[in-house]
Amino acid sequence: MKSIYDYTQEQLIDEFLELGEKKFRATQVFEWLYLKNVNSFHEMNNISQGLRQKLSALYSIGPLQINVKQVSKDGTIKYLFELEDGGLIEAVLMIHDYGRSLCITSQLGCNMACEFCASGLLKKQRNLTAGEMVNQVLTVMHDTGERVSHVVVMGTGEPFDNYDNMMNFIHIINHPKGLAIGARHITISTCGLCDKIEMYAHEGIQSNLAISLHAPNDEIRNQLMPINKKYPMDKLRETLAYYIQKTNRRVTLEYILLKGVNDDITHARQLAHYVKGLNAYVNLIPYNAVDEHGYQQSLQKDVEAFKAELLRFHINVTQRKEHGRDIDGACGQLRAKKVGEK
Repeated sequence: MKSIYDYTQEQLIDEFLELGEKKFRATQVFEWLYLKNVNSFHEMNNISQGLRQKLSALYSIGPLQINVKQVSKDGTIKYLFELEDGGLIEAVLMIHDYGRSLCITSQLGCNMACEFCASGLLKKQRNLTAGEMVNQVLTVMHDTGERVSHVVVMGTGEPFDNYDNMMNFIHIINHPKGLAIGARHITISTCGLCDKIEMYAHEGIQSNLAISLHAPNDEIRNQLMPINKKYPMDKLRETLAYYIQKTNRRVTLEYILLKGVNDDITHARQLAHYVKGLNAYVNLIPYNAVDEHGYQQSLQKDVEAFKAELLRFHINVTQRKEHGRDIDGACGQLRAKKVGEK
């Protein structure tokens, strides 16, 4: 059965017209789903009982099943959701002083095979639909009773490998009659699919783009991230310059510091040279160790020295605060553990 959450408002209007219904009925249903956040067609009391029954027969509605819920001492909540086909996906709610940020998953498994990442422990089975992504946000809001103010697509999967569903997802959560989450409160993270970054530059969406870089040169990035063999760092930089020129938006370069791999002063200087001239900043990320990979978090003194060297070269740099350290923090860890139990 198709999910009612799969449709943008415009697509839902087209669906209703095909069903012989009026356009305004689709708008009413869309508002019930997102502005009023109901979980049943029968709660939509300004549409006829006949239409409610028709919709119930054609579309699924309601929150995802919560398989596991872990709550950290810092307030971070990690969810393991079970999809209708039995697939397991994760989402993480983080509490900040500026709001409640939800990290969602875009694919069931991942084929990018990044060496350090728990997400790639289980290969991609399929893309998530727009509705399955939207429903992660709705289910968390339903479970906590609180509004999600920011969404980051940094969970399992490569969002731009699921491009069309990702665009529909953004249009639904950004729509003023949808979840009305501002575009600048939405961040898409990609490992560097240059063709899709170029497409995204023309979408006219003022969201945030984050690049999983994690290396200062091709030799290390080839080792850590196979995608670099298709789109090496010079090509990626050229693409980012094009994206920045077209959108006038600053890009975030995510950089996980791995002990003895990419965290010495020489690496910081190479990274500074790479970033120089781009409207971009570097976000240094503490590593959540994954037993199967063997990489370790950099020592704090090395993190501080790396950051200081970037600053010496006048590179804008931030350091991400750790969340959920006492639970299965890394993307994919909880799912991999649960699947391994089966």
